[in-house]
Amino acid sequence: MNLLRHRPLLVASAILVIGLIAWLSRPGAGQADAAKGPAQAPAIGVDVATARREDVPVYVEGLGTVQAFYTVTVTARVDGQLDRVAFVEGQEVHKGTLLAQIDPRPYQAALDQAVASEARDAAQLANARLDLERYQQLAPDELASKQTLDTQRALVAQLEAQVKMDAANVESARTELDYTAITSPIEGRTGIRLVDPGNNVRAADTTGIVVLTQLQPIAVIFSLPEDALADVGDALARGPVPAIALSRDRNEEIDHGTVALIDNQIDQTTGTVRLKATFQNAHRKLWPGQFVNVRVQTQLRRQALTIPFVAVQRGPTGVFAYVVGADSTVEAVPLKLGQQWGGTVIVEQGLDAGQRVVTSNLYRLQPKASVKIGDATTKKGGAT
Repeated sequence: MNLLRHRPLLVASAILVIGLIAWLSRPGAGQADAAKGPAQAPAIGVDVATARREDVPVYVEGLGTVQAFYTVTVTARVDGQLDRVAFVEGQEVHKGTLLAQIDPRPYQAALDQAVASEARDAAQLANARLDLERYQQLAPDELASKQTLDTQRALVAQLEAQVKMDAANVESARTELDYTAITSPIEGRTGIRLVDPGNNVRAADTTGIVVLTQLQPIAVIFSLPEDALADVGDALARGPVPAIALSRDRNEEIDHGTVALIDNQIDQTTGTVRLKATFQNAHRKLWPGQFVNVRVQTQLRRQALTIPFVAVQRGPTGVFAYVVGADSTVEAVPLKLGQQWGGTVIVEQGLDAGQRVVTSNLYRLQPKASVKIGDATTKKGGAT
């Protein structure tokens, strides 16, 4: 009963199958399809760069901290009331510039007293020398005893010592008076004022009045792996070693300087060695306490083979680049890379000068793919 119900559908299906077989069996059908051949994939538009030889500087990099070339905490050297502060916070000062003034009156009085004592003792010494001359003239005639002569000589010597001590006291009092005028010991920049006028300051205070920092030149202390020690040491033996201060993201060259020294020991806990580089800091872009990257040039590679780093791809077996052949197809060529700087990398093995590597549309490529140079649909550097 069910078979009779579906009989029209079975008949229609049979007719469709017979028609399809007849169409495929028509004369010349197979030859026409074969003549068309497999469909050709369209060429992929790409940009290329040519591997070329050039002189390449070789660098090592380390993270460092900017330090002022000199840092001085200006403190009082005598006790007294701070009469006035002569600097403005953040001011550039020269060596000898007046920074602060302590009340000088007590020290001026002490100096005057010392000068007076010296004058008094000098007058007594002059009189004692005159008496000694008289006794010496009378002694041959026994008009003055030997004891009197010896006593006078001792008095002259005592007063001479006293006058010398008075001179030292005068110098000490004058020095303390000079200390009431606090001047800058270096060329530098003042920081935040630490004491206000009217306060009493003491020589024993450690807080200070202001902190001075020298910003030109300035230093950077940074660390490098101990493996780089030999290269940097050899470079220093050849002459001045260039150093470049970079921003934290390495996108900006802040300043150029030279390596000043290598520390005298390796940190065993980190396997690094500290170095110091100096920079003129003409534009004041380096600031004490700032973190920077320091790039040190250890040598110059002559005629190294280079390609843009954007052409480098990473696969399961390592890095490679797509090289364009004479038939406009690409081949994945394994590479051994060297130093990278900016957007360029040294190729140690895998390429020859003049070969062309693909720099765009890399995500669409595979070995033997056809390419059309100079017709890329993505920007350079857009490889994934």
